[in-house]
Amino acid sequence: MKKMFVIFSRDLKVNIREFLTLYIILVPVIFGIAINLIAPSVNDTTVNLALIENENIEMEEYLKDFVKVSLYEDEEALEERVSRRDEVFAFVPDGDTYYILAQGNETEQMTGIVAFILAAYEDGATLSESTAKIHEFGEVVSPIKKLLVNIFMMFSAVLGGMLIAINIIEEKVDKTIRAVHLTPISKMGYIFGKSLIGAFIPLYGSVSMLLITGFTDINWMQMMVIVIVSMIISILFGFIQGINNSSVMDAAGSVKMLFLPLAGSVAVAELLSDKWQWVVYWSPFYWTYKGIEKILTYQAEWKEILLYSGIVVLISIIIYILLMPRIRKGLS
Repeated sequence: MKKMFVIFSRDLKVNIREFLTLYIILVPVIFGIAINLIAPSVNDTTVNLALIENENIEMEEYLKDFVKVSLYEDEEALEERVSRRDEVFAFVPDGDTYYILAQGNETEQMTGIVAFILAAYEDGATLSESTAKIHEFGEVVSPIKKLLVNIFMMFSAVLGGMLIAINIIEEKVDKTIRAVHLTPISKMGYIFGKSLIGAFIPLYGSVSMLLITGFTDINWMQMMVIVIVSMIISILFGFIQGINNSSVMDAAGSVKMLFLPLAGSVAVAELLSDKWQWVVYWSPFYWTYKGIEKILTYQAEWKEILLYSGIVVLISIIIYILLMPRIRKGLS
């Protein structure tokens, strides 16, 4: 184990000095920050209204219960904001009442909603007077944030495989792979040592992304099980692409082929009905996606997580049996 960690520490030091590999190490943190910036929370509204700042404090407070309100200095600033490409309306004072300022290319449904909100305010309607009953499905996580976190966690596993491929190619260029035969570490020990950097990226990337995006109260034990089994495929492909390619760019392009089954698995899981889900049962990314989704929505049970993990491990064993002769030959 000590010799394996020597290989890992050497790879980590070398990678920190290279821009591409350093970027791969930092990209999970970048993704986590980006998700927080672009993904709305589960309570965010799709109706956006602009008002003149401090023109009507009572209206500002009233509308914040129903829509997203932004404030601007004067009517000219309102017109500039409404004229942009997204759908933003403005309430502009006109004597004792207000008129709705819009570009004119907004959807009819959204325009109707905004008109109804203005009418409700002028009539003095309040939530406490409403007789409507709300039935919820129990969703407590933003669908967009859940989807992006899930995808980028699997993306981190692919990046781990890409990092292994890059390191092996550098060993080939430096002609140091053959020197392994003269060291006290076995060939399998060398393979496991090289795998540690590929395992580090998904683990570190997943934990970083979950903490940054606010998923701190999930079942971490279940999540670690899914993350660990999901990176096996990426590690295997990282080895085979590192051995079969002679340049970093070729290896990176080959490893990126994993994005195709990854994207296809997500598309099928999200867009197709249950009767068509079987078309991607062969993909480990499909089962990884299903497991992470269950955990992020706080609906996961251990029997489901172990089932999904077992299927991923079974697929990984089959791929390992098929690829291991080529990996051994490449390291000879």
